Parts: sequence; C-alpha cells; structure tokens
Amino acid sequence: MHKQVFNPFLPSYEYIPDGEPYVFDDRLYLYGSHDRFNGKLFCLNDYVCWSAPVDDLSDWRYEGVIYRKKQDPLNRLGFYQMFAPDVAKGVDGRYYLYYTLGFRSIIGIAVSDTPAGDYEFYGYISDKFGDKLWNQSGDPFLFDPGIFVDDDGSVYLYSGFAPKKGVPSFLTGWKKRTYEGGYVIPLEQDMKTVKEEPKLIFPKVGHAQGTGFEGHEFFEASSMRKINDTYYFIYSSINGHELCYATSKSPIGPFTYRGTIISNGDLYINGHTKDNEAYNYIGNNHGSLVEVRGKWYVFYHRQTNRHHYSRQALAERIVVKDDGSIPQVEMTSCGLNNGPLDGSGTYEARIACHLMSANGAGRYGVYFGNITFKDHPYFTQTGKDREENPTQYIANMQDGAVAGFKYFQLKNLQEISVFVQGNANGVMLLSTSLDSEAFAKIKIQPSRTFTSFGTEVKGKDGKHALYFTFKGTGKLDFQSFTLK
Repeated sequence: MHKQVFNPFLPSYEYIPDGEPYVFDDRLYLYGSHDRFNGKLFCLNDYVCWSAPVDDLSDWRYEGVIYRKKQDPLNRLGFYQMFAPDVAKGVDGRYYLYYTLGFRSIIGIAVSDTPAGDYEFYGYISDKFGDKLWNQSGDPFLFDPGIFVDDDGSVYLYSGFAPKKGVPSFLTGWKKRTYEGGYVIPLEQDMKTVKEEPKLIFPKVGHAQGTGFEGHEFFEASSMRKINDTYYFIYSSINGHELCYATSKSPIGPFTYRGTIISNGDLYINGHTKDNEAYNYIGNNHGSLVEVRGKWYVFYHRQTNRHHYSRQALAERIVVKDDGSIPQVEMTSCGLNNGPLDGSGTYEARIACHLMSANGAGRYGVYFGNITFKDHPYFTQTGKDREENPTQYIANMQDGAVAGFKYFQLKNLQEISVFVQGNANGVMLLSTSLDSEAFAKIKIQPSRTFTSFGTEVKGKDGKHALYFTFKGTGKLDFQSFTLK
C-alpha cells in the first residue's frame, strides 16, 4: 500500500536543491546539488542521488554518494564546490554527469554504466584540439550545465550566467569574464567535444528589449526537455524565485517566452509581485520537468534556516495544455501525492508550503539572515548536517506568524491539536485561507519541552487548506499537528 508523500518529499535532513529529475528503467531519479545544513556556502557536500519507482513516488530510496568533488583532477583538495549538475544518457547507453567547479567556468564530466553510479571522471568540455572551452580571460562564463540528447542522437549543452553585475575575479581564478546570457553548445557524440560554435540564445537583462523576455530575462539554471515535437527550455529568471519556460521547434532556437511555471514564494499566482508580498521566504530557484506515467511534474526548491545555503527539493503536479502552455502552479504540501492529504493523522509542521511573519515574508540573502529575519519564523533542525534522524520543525513563531498547509480532504473533523514548545502565551488560530475567519482557537501556554495543546471542532468536511496563526506574546517552535 502506497504511503502519502509530502513536500519536501525527501527526509527532512536532506538538502538537495537544483533538482534534475529523470526516468530511467522504471525509476525516477533525482540529481541535484548537495547543500549542507546551516552551511556558509552553496553546495558544500558531494553529489548524492535518490530514486523512487515510477508507480510509487512515496518510496524514495537513498542511492548514496555518486560522485565526490575530489574526484575531479582540478579539485584534489576539495576546495571548490560542485554546483548544479545535470545528467543524460548518451548514445552509447552510458550516463553522463555534468557540473561546474565553483565559479571557475569549467564544465567537468563524469560517466557511469548505471543511473546511480558510481560515476568516474571523464573529462572537460573542450574544443576539437582538446583545450578547455572558454578558458581565457574575456571569454563567456560557463555555469549551470544543462545537457540534452535529442531523438536523433544529437547532443546539446546549455549553459550561462547573467547577473546584473559580474562575479568578482578572485572567484573566477583572476580571469575576467563576460556575462551575456544563455548559450547552446552543440557537442559531438563523445559528449565532451564542442561540435559547432556556441550560440547566444538568451540575452541578459538590459539587452533583451523586443525579445518577449522582458521582466523575466535569463539568469541561470539551464535545463532542456522535449514534449512531443516542442523543445522546452526551463530556466531561473533574473527575479530569482521563479522557474520560467520558453519553447521552440528547434533545440537551438529561436525560443519564445511562455511564462512562469512555479515561484518559491507563490508570487504572481497570488497577484503579488514584491518580495515582501510573497507567501513564503524566497531565494534562488532551479529545477526542471519530468513525465511519470503520463503525469507531468515540476521539481524546484525552497530555502530554510533564514538563508539560502540549505535548500530542499519540492515538486508539484503541472498540466501541459494542448497549446503547449503550462499554467503557473501554486506551492503545496502534497506535491507528488497527486491529491489532498488525508484529513486525519499527525503531520510534521515542516511540510508547510506557506510561512510568514506578521509583516509578511521576504527574500533571503547570503549572510546575516538571522539578523534581518530575527523576528520571523523559519524551517530548521536540531544538531548538525547528517544523513539520519530527521528533526526538522518551524522555529520562532511570534505574534502574527502564519504556517499554511495545502491541501487536506477533511471528513467530519472533530479535533485539532498542535505540538509546540517555547515561552509563548496566547492562541493558535485555525483558518482555511489567509483572509478567512478562524474556525478554531487553540490556547497555548509556555512549555519547556514539546507539549500538545488542542481544541474541539464542530465537524468540518471537504478539501481545504489549513492556516495556523499564532497570536500572543513570546515565541514558539512548531513541530507537528494532529487532525482527528
């Protein structure tokens, strides 16, 4: 019997952003970067892989470490992080993993006979003479490789980084770089040799007038998928929090901007556009699409711990319409569940899809989030980074803080209780939307350990969101809630 599956769908101690999902041999594999809990930089850990059978997306299996950063000959000491990877099955039947080392503008490649490795170093993206592509000062910047093998065996690499300002030269090996946008780079079938001259297909912000991408210009996170006879380029826009898509009838373009697929703050879909109007704490976003048994999903990530160095994988069901469009979808707590969660049982607070303070949410920056957001709730865990013992919860809920969960199929709901700790004194209000009146109130008292507080409810039925709003003094940590 299948279990329910939530967002995040991996164990709460796992921090995998930049997800690239693929189906190989009746299993769904998730590749991505590997953040460290409470890390001080992006992508500090080695690459790992998780997979699930296509007929049960609740049954995720840890495949272990598939590639270590010290395996790269240019990184024997492990000083450089491995940023967002991508994987493709080559025409020879082997699996190729692509990555960049820090901000060095070098794309490395590893290869394996099986989807989950172990992967072994294979080489670097190079020209026909064996020289690394764009390895000189003044060259374009290689970043976030997206690899795509077409039905006819043609191989295309997509890459690019287009910030409003460049990267400091001390991070790029003291080489000056240009940051013009997103490129397509045709490759030979050896999966590493440049076949044709790279082509700029997505100009950066400030250079995209008249392209249709205005306001959603390319930033990073190149990813390519093909649906029927149409090529879908998925990317992170200059806005950071959204995954956008563009389509073409050719893998080398031209591409037409089509819209936003997901925002990790539910911006745009809620009618809001400003950072502090987000329904969740926003930051960078990176992900892609996958079809599993006739259903399409978008994989993306969220930020935790008041910064964007500890990100976690999420997924939502999407619809690809007959005209090829993909309407923007909202963040939910039920993602891969393909429907609302049961209206009874105990649920961890970490599966909240909306989280904000009385003054809203905001955009996480690089450092000092604990100062900027000192009065805000946030997802965190006990202890250090690890691969066992999940203990994630929502910390620091103060007066007006809200945690929202979507969706539940309620059947004559009679009682709700919360499991909290802290010096909080007040009430937890329960509602089915951010702007509806509370249908229940739970009295909260100070407690030094996690304690259950509950209330009766006058029977509630139907598909509903549940919003928990704390009103009172002090602050509390929110571990779980129970529906009966």
